[in-house]
Amino acid sequence: MRELIGQKLARQERLAREKLCDLNVAQAIAEAGSAVGKAESIPAIHLLETRGAGAYWSAWHSLPIMFPRCDLRCVPEHWRSFGARRSPRTGSPRLAVNPPNAILNYLYAVLESEARLAAAVLGLDPGLGFLHKDMPTRDNLACDRMEPVRPQVDAFVLDWITRQPLRREWFFEQRDGNCRLMAPLAVRLSETAPIWARLIAPMAEWVVRTLWAMKPKPTRQYFPATRLTQGYRREAKGMPVDMPAQPAARPPAVCRVCSVSIESGRSYCAPCGVTVSRENLIELAKLGRVAGHSAEACARQAEKQHRHAAQLKAWNPFDKPDWLTQEFYREKIQPRLAGITVPAIASALALSVPYAAEIRTGRRLPHLRHWNALATLVGVSKEE
Repeated sequence: MRELIGQKLARQERLAREKLCDLNVAQAIAEAGSAVGKAESIPAIHLLETRGAGAYWSAWHSLPIMFPRCDLRCVPEHWRSFGARRSPRTGSPRLAVNPPNAILNYLYAVLESEARLAAAVLGLDPGLGFLHKDMPTRDNLACDRMEPVRPQVDAFVLDWITRQPLRREWFFEQRDGNCRLMAPLAVRLSETAPIWARLIAPMAEWVVRTLWAMKPKPTRQYFPATRLTQGYRREAKGMPVDMPAQPAARPPAVCRVCSVSIESGRSYCAPCGVTVSRENLIELAKLGRVAGHSAEACARQAEKQHRHAAQLKAWNPFDKPDWLTQEFYREKIQPRLAGITVPAIASALALSVPYAAEIRTGRRLPHLRHWNALATLVGVSKEE
C-alpha cells in the first residue's frame, strides 16, 4: 500500500504542479507522499492519502467549465465550475451534482471494471483488498489497484474541460439534483476502457509479484505469468519489456458557439468561425482606436510629422533628374518593385513597413524625393 498510494500522490503532485499550476498544493501533496514511505500501518497510509486528496481537490474547485454559447441560458450556475469533489447529497463523490464530477465518476467506474478484470485474469479475488473497507457493493482489491491510475484519469478530464466545451444535451439533472450522463456521452467515455486497461496492467502484475514473493516456494522456482503485459514473451523475443505507448484518448470536440461536432483541435465550425473572427476584429479595432489616441501615440505621430516636414524642407526639387517623370516611374520603376522585398523598400526610403507595402503594390504613389532612391533600388537608369 505504500507503493500504490505513493505513486498516486506523486502523480497528483505532478498534475497539480504542471497542469493546475498550484505550487502550494503540489508542495502539500509532496509532503504527504514523502510521509507515506515511513507509514507503519494501513490507517496511517489512509490518513496521508486523505490529507493529500484534500489539498489536491482544492486546486480543482474554481476551474471554469465551458459550455457552447447557445447552451449558456440552459446551464445552471453550479455547473459552470468544477466545485467540490464531495457531493452535497451524499457527503462523498457519489451522486455528483455537476457534469465534470459526473464524468469523473463514470470514468472511475470504467477503471474499476478494468481493475476487476485484471485481477480475475491473474487469478486473484478482486474482493480481497487491503486499503478499502469491505463493502458488498464494491471489489476492494480492484479499488486498491486503481489508485495509482486515478491521476491519469484526472489528467484526461482536466485536459478535456480546459480545451473543449461540454454540451448541455450530454447531461440531465434529476429532481434531487443528481447529474447523470446521457447515452451518447456514456458511449464515448466507454471507448476509453482499453487505455485504462493498459495502464492498470503493469500495476496489477506488480501486486501479484509482491504477493508471490511472500509465499514459500517449492524446490523448483516458478514466477507468476504476465498475462496482461506479455512481458516475459517480449523479453524472450528481445523486445522492450514495457508495453508500447497507447495513443492518447481524444475527447469529443464541439463548436464553442453552436455546439455542433467538429474535428479535434478546432474551436469553431466554419460558419461560427467567420462570425467569431468578425467579432474579434471589431473588438480589436476598438482597442486600436483607443490606443491610437493615447498620449504616447499622439507624441509619436507629432514626432513623425516633424521629421517628414524637416525632410521636405531639406529636399531640393532640382535634385530630381528631368527624365525621372511620373510616366517613367509607372512604366519602368513600379513594375520592378515586385521583385524587391517590403523591408528593403522600407529601409531604403526610411518609411514604415505598411506604407512600403502600399508603394510596392502600386496603391500609393511615393513623394518625388523617393523616386531616385527607388530607381537605384530596382537598377533603372536614364538609358533604359
